[in-house]
Amino acid sequence: MTLFSCDGEVFVMAGILTHLRRLKDGCLEALSSRFARWTKPLASSLPLQTLADLGRSKSELLAENALLRQQLIILRRQVKRPHITRTDRVLLVLLARLVRTWKQALIIVQPDTLLRWHRELFRLYWKRRSKASSHQPKVAAETIALRRRDGDEQSASCELSAFAGNW
Repeated sequence: MTLFSCDGEVFVMAGILTHLRRLKDGCLEALSSRFARWTKPLASSLPLQTLADLGRSKSELLAENALLRQQLIILRRQVKRPHITRTDRVLLVLLARLVRTWKQALIIVQPDTLLRWHRELFRLYWKRRSKASSHQPKVAAETIALRRRDGDEQSASCELSAFAGNW
């Protein structure tokens, strides 16, 4: 890459820019790897995990316990691949909302699957919430008939004017 000054002098900046890009990429890589190490769940011993649980609230521990129990209930139903019912899905989604470390507590379901179920439940909730309470239209039948008649008349006049324009 070359840059020209007002006097016509040429400055070759490609080497410097390449060096700066490599430095930036190296810094970003180092930061992302450290962030991944900091956020990675501890795969440590039981005493260290117990110490980590001391900082959690009782309600969060109970919710995680309920999430794990629900997964055990599902697993006990079948030997091979467990069949997860709609009720199971709802329970898992609701319990996972209460647990801060829900991804680590999931055993039989992938986190992406649980997120997909959450999105489906969200859509279903708002679909039902936005449905009309009655099947009667909120606009009077006379108004609907008048609008339809006006629309038909307008389209007919548009067709006539277009037809007249071709002649």
